[in-house]
Order: sequence, then structure tokens, then C-alpha cells
Amino acid sequence: MKRKIRRILKTIGLGIIALLILFFIVRAIGVGLNRRTPEGGINQSMYVEINGTKQWINIYGEDIHNPVLLYLHGGPGSATSEFDYVITRKWADVYTVVTWDQRNCGKSYDAGQNEIVLTRELFLEDGKEMTEFLCDYLSVDKITILGHSWGSIYGANLVLEYPEYYECFIGTGQLVDSTDNEKAFKEEAHFWSENDEEALQLVEQLTPEHITMDHILARNALMDKFGYGMMKDGSDYNLAMAVIFNPNYSILDWVDYFSRDMSVYLAFFQSEEFEAFSIKGRLDYDVPYYNINGDMDYQTNYKLAEEYFDSIDAPFKRLFIMEDTTHGLLESKSEEFSKIVHEIANERREIQD
Repeated sequence: MKRKIRRILKTIGLGIIALLILFFIVRAIGVGLNRRTPEGGINQSMYVEINGTKQWINIYGEDIHNPVLLYLHGGPGSATSEFDYVITRKWADVYTVVTWDQRNCGKSYDAGQNEIVLTRELFLEDGKEMTEFLCDYLSVDKITILGHSWGSIYGANLVLEYPEYYECFIGTGQLVDSTDNEKAFKEEAHFWSENDEEALQLVEQLTPEHITMDHILARNALMDKFGYGMMKDGSDYNLAMAVIFNPNYSILDWVDYFSRDMSVYLAFFQSEEFEAFSIKGRLDYDVPYYNINGDMDYQTNYKLAEEYFDSIDAPFKRLFIMEDTTHGLLESKSEEFSKIVHEIANERREIQD
């Protein structure tokens, strides 16, 4: 009986080993394919010395002569390098796309930075130095910024502060003012929750003028409950396959991924320095201004973004509203979003010609 059990356990163990070997072979093939450089294009990953720190970027494009686009991820601190290559490569026929893990998050994480106080000045200097590096490295005079969520308000601050570096600005899930945004959410949530005691209890946990983890958790629970959650529609690509075949992540990177301490970003999110990024009342842009927002986005309130868009003065401006779309528009509707990015790229090319 014991021998039989040992044989069964040995067979199971060998089966598991065989599956693991097969998994790593298939993964290696997929990663290898994704690491290929398009003919006439570019596919490079590197660490860049930015403002006294090592920060990770990937540069991918199908034609090295295309204009350069810097993608600013959301958060703050929510790097998306685990999977965002699947999304951003959909723009790579019209842009040379740079994905950047901002300081002390994603592949740029460094535990030695956890004691550094994050400030608006620090982020603006990071963005300026990264822009200068890209202009020099890719031999261009200006670049385009596309920012999502936190990246949208970060990017808007950069183009307002240093317009000489930028072709245009594309904001999506546009954040205008953090306090106004949370106040607007509480008003919306109170309306949704009428006659729902459980939901009203969550509304009472919202503290828009002092963001806490309880506020964030209650906000996310309310959005999920009423069908406005960021990922309510899932993704229009296979997220698991994107992670498995990620050309920029080694097994060691994944080990590091689960050991990061992001409390420094929570402190920043709760600070006056984060509030200082507000673009409320800052209405004069020297570069073309585009917005792409979902009509179900209450994480960054699309109504506030539209009001802001109507008020700004820019050489050119255009607003896109994606229907039945929440804050997760890049993941849930990456194909539709990509078509809009192509439309913007073609429009800029026609205007410049």
C-alpha cells in the first residue's frame, strides 16, 4: 500500500515538473517573440538616471521616424508595466511609445527611496529630465504626453510648466482637482444610494477633504455596487497571457513585485503636495489639448473634466467621450481607445503638414 502511494505521489510530482517545464518553455517562446524589434523600429528597455534615481523605461515603435509619445501611468504609484505593453503597442504604428515606471514604483522601485518625501517639485523635475533625455536620445525637439488618471494631472502640470518641450497633451480619465473630485463623487454616490441603507453607510465613510484608506475602500465599494467600477467590463485582451508573456519582466522582477512597500505613495496621495497638482483655474495652454474620457467615469469625474475642457484656452482642443465606459477605458476598451489615439495622431500630422 505504501509503495502504491509512493508511486502515485512520484507520478504526480513528475507530472507537475513536466507542466512547469512546459510552462517555462512556452513562456520563453512568447517572451522572445515580444522582445523582437520591428524592422525599421525600436524596442529597448533601460534604466535612466533621472533626478538622482534610476528610473525604468521601455521604448517601442514600428518606425523610428514617428513622433514620440510618453505614456504617464496612473496612481500615483500604480505603475502598469506588468501588462501595459499590450495596450501601448497598439499605438506603435503612429507613435514611438515610451512607457515609464515613475520614481519608486514598478520596475523603478527602490526601497532606499521610501524615506523620501514626494513633492510636486520633485515630480516636475523628474518629468522635465525624462523629457530632456527622450528628446536627446531619440533626436526630437518635442514629444507628446498621454496621461491616464494621476498621469493626466501630472502631464497637464508638465505641459503647463514646460510647454516648449511638448507637441500636444492627451489626457484620459482626466483629473482636475483632487478635493473637488472626491466631493463630486460623494454627491453622486449619495444620489445612487437613495433608499439603500447599506450604501448610505458607505457614503458616510467618505471624507473628501481628508483622504483615508476607509474613504478609498468605501469609494471603490460604491462604484462596484452601482456598476461604475474601474474594471466592470474586464479587459478586451487576455490579461493573464499579457502577464505571462511580458517581455519586460523576469521571474526575479515578479518576486520583487510582491515585496514593494507603497506606503510612501499613500502618504503622498493624502498630502498637500498631491493637492498642489490641481489644474483648477489654470486654463491657458500653449500646446494642443485633447481629452478622452468615459461617460461612466466617477473615479476621476468626467463631468468635472468636461467643464474644465470647456473653460481652457489652447491653440487647439478636442474632447472624446467614450460611451458606457468607466475609468478602466485603457483596459476594457483598448481597441476603441487606440482608434482615437490614431485619429489624434493623424489629425496632428495633417495640421502640421
